[in-house]
Amino acid sequence: MKGTDTKNGILRFLKCLSISVAVVVLVLFSVVLLRALSLDVHVGLKVARWEQTRNLSLNIDHSRRTELLDHFKESIRIPTVSYSETDINTTALLQFHRFLRRVFPTVFSSSLVHHEVVANYSHLFWVQGSQPELMPYILLAHIDVVPASESDGWDAPPFSAREIDGFIYGRGTLDDKASLMGTLQALEYLLIEGYKPRRGFYIGLGHDEEVSGLNGAMNIVRLLKERNVQLLFVLDEGLAVLDGVISGLKGPAALIGISEKGAATVKLSVSAPPGHSSMPPRETSIGILAAAVKRLEDNPMPRFFGYGPERETFEHLAHQFQMPIKLVASNLWLFSPMLGRVLERKSDTNALVRTTTAVTMFNAGIKRNVIPSLAEAYVNLRIHSAHSLQEVLDQIEATVGDDRVKMELLDGFDPLPVSSIEERSFGFQIIKKTVLELFPTVTVAPGVCVGNTDSRHFKDLTRDIYRFIPLWFKPGDSKRFHGVNERLSKKNFEEIVHFYFSLIQNCDTRKLPEPHSSLHEF
Repeated sequence: MKGTDTKNGILRFLKCLSISVAVVVLVLFSVVLLRALSLDVHVGLKVARWEQTRNLSLNIDHSRRTELLDHFKESIRIPTVSYSETDINTTALLQFHRFLRRVFPTVFSSSLVHHEVVANYSHLFWVQGSQPELMPYILLAHIDVVPASESDGWDAPPFSAREIDGFIYGRGTLDDKASLMGTLQALEYLLIEGYKPRRGFYIGLGHDEEVSGLNGAMNIVRLLKERNVQLLFVLDEGLAVLDGVISGLKGPAALIGISEKGAATVKLSVSAPPGHSSMPPRETSIGILAAAVKRLEDNPMPRFFGYGPERETFEHLAHQFQMPIKLVASNLWLFSPMLGRVLERKSDTNALVRTTTAVTMFNAGIKRNVIPSLAEAYVNLRIHSAHSLQEVLDQIEATVGDDRVKMELLDGFDPLPVSSIEERSFGFQIIKKTVLELFPTVTVAPGVCVGNTDSRHFKDLTRDIYRFIPLWFKPGDSKRFHGVNERLSKKNFEEIVHFYFSLIQNCDTRKLPEPHSSLHEF
């Protein structure tokens, strides 16, 4: 009898426990669903008390349109290629300088603009403001491009700037002459209209960004430091307007980069006695190194989704996702691990969730019948914001786990600081306001650049660095960066000019509106 009572007691306890678990699950699901359904679909700028500035309107008639497109095409035809830090087309860079002076005569002749050449080929412009107490900002772009060959399969020669179906094809159309030409064209038009800025600003054009910016951008920074310049914010290339690129997202999204991943290049090498291939040892230098490389590929770096600024991207976009992604993105406190596992399945989104490891070069051997004495592999890493360079190096050493494999850090740096996106963040809010004025239907969100830009050299001059150009990206367009058939639509280039024309004027705002306004911009 006593045993029966005990058994019944256990059954009653388990029944109550199962009911309690069910209640908890039901309550939890209700909270999750409520958060997803109650998201404000009108998330946007709070504009109730934005200072009114009398912005000039940009009128691009047929004559101007023809002129600005001709100038853009001409910039593409100048092959300002950087092959390496020591191999740069300096002849083309000098030609580009002469070209800029010719097509932007007002910029170079205005009493408001001071121009200087930096490190022989880079350029720094200072546009004087009428209120010197307002902290300046800087707009960055770069002149150089990566190599391109017609034999790679281009639809048009890579330095021809040929038009096909409304697109201008050529190396540099996306990276980064659209931004460069758009900025200077906008300033040219503003000066022609008699515009005089309140807030002074800089324009910096580096000549070696594609090979790390060690001469161009770094010397621009050196000059500004010598002059004790502090910057309100930096805007450089980086992210874009994504249309149909993010699965499940309703409408386009403009992502403003608020950080960059760190980077490192590590050389792995194995030395062993050489010998004749007819009498091979049990393990060769190639075999030892290949096994080490395979271990790196089989054991990726830890997944860090939710611990970096990529979390902010999904939280800002949550209200624009369709179900069930909307439910997941609006409840990352619960679903972050699950979303991270989904994102790591594709190479482009895997880059958001971890430090990536890519073996880019493998060198060994001098003859077909000689066992080589040396094998080398080069590993390129892009470091997640929640990771450090030292942690990455320690992880590589532990994963390789073979004392015969020598590891050497060739270069590297930690991830960049995360810039502010708060309501009082002048740079982010002004960029966001300008984007929404130009593209009212897009959703604006912060993002992370998986590549690196010249802007990283400016981190000592400001707390806020942003990376964005209003380039429209459809599915597959990201592969055109540094790839085949890089192109930009004529319409999009005109939009880029409009963007900088408005941005420069919006930066004349002396202060942002008070936070917590009840009005939104729809």
